[in-house]
Amino acid sequence: MSKPVTATIELETPVKREGGNIEKLTLRKPMSGELRGLSLADLINMEVDSITKVLPRISNPTLTDQDLREMDPADLSACGSEIAGFLLPKRLKG
Repeated sequence: MSKPVTATIELETPVKREGGNIEKLTLRKPMSGELRGLSLADLINMEVDSITKVLPRISNPTLTDQDLREMDPADLSACGSEIAGFLLPKRLKG
């Protein structure tokens, strides 16, 4: 079995949480089941609603709805870019 593909994102603005702020996230390449109810095209186009639905499924630490509502747009964009990259075939990656 191969090692899961992951990406670590240093957040520009830490997500405030009781018990300690989140300063970085590790995202794991989603499996097909984790994409249920989502459009791949919307994820590749970085649609906010799709990104916020998939992030809790693939992030460590797991993000809550509250975390996502308070996330800096630049950090959400960085997460969306990584997710979109996960979905591209190897031949399309530079």
